[in-house]
Amino acid sequence: MARQAAALGPILERECGAATLRILDCACGIGTQALGLARRGHRLTGCDLSPAAVARAGSEARQRRLDLPFCVADMRDLSPVLEGEFDAVVCLDNGLPHLDGPVQLLEAAIQMRRKLRPGGLFMASIRDYDRLVLGKPIVQGPAFHSDEGRRRIVHQVWDWIDDRRYTFHIYITRQTPDGWESHHYASTYRAVLRDELAAVLTAAGFARVRWLAPPESGFYQPLVLATAPCPPPPGSLQSLLGHR
Repeated sequence: MARQAAALGPILERECGAATLRILDCACGIGTQALGLARRGHRLTGCDLSPAAVARAGSEARQRRLDLPFCVADMRDLSPVLEGEFDAVVCLDNGLPHLDGPVQLLEAAIQMRRKLRPGGLFMASIRDYDRLVLGKPIVQGPAFHSDEGRRRIVHQVWDWIDDRRYTFHIYITRQTPDGWESHHYASTYRAVLRDELAAVLTAAGFARVRWLAPPESGFYQPLVLATAPCPPPPGSLQSLLGHR
């Protein structure tokens, strides 16, 4: 949490021009980014499609004495999030590739733009699919971790369905006081290319779509940033045309 907030916080603050921001994390999961950014002093609201993840995020927030509202919502329909006019909407940890195709991406992008104040910032991270689709990796890992002195081993298997879609399998083997236990989880992803996502964001009404690579941002995945347009000033040509 601290490492990711240290990378993301300065980017959000610089782009939005404020030290304290109202942020909607619309794919909050168990709260990894939301809790870290809240500890940094920002006002976070979180939502996720998974009720179990939302419940875990709430529990993690209470353990840290953080007052964060969480709710269950699909990023394609953010109406359960009652607040609006956020300074930033974030969708991190490869959340967008859960959506199956450009139509669903566009639905989500429109919902996110509607939750932003004029001039607000959208930020998302995705895997570097422009590179990954060329080689179509089938195995990643293993990665070795330590949980209070006990080992945890994580590896991934990718079963490619076609040129863009794959079934993602994650295997977690944990050392427990009673021995070793293994868990397997699977989900389907669709590789989202940078040009495709930029076009979707533009179609949803965003402006100034730009990318930050990990060496620039300090975050472990490529970041895409886009800005919700501001209304034209009173008396401008665009404003006059809009009232003809």
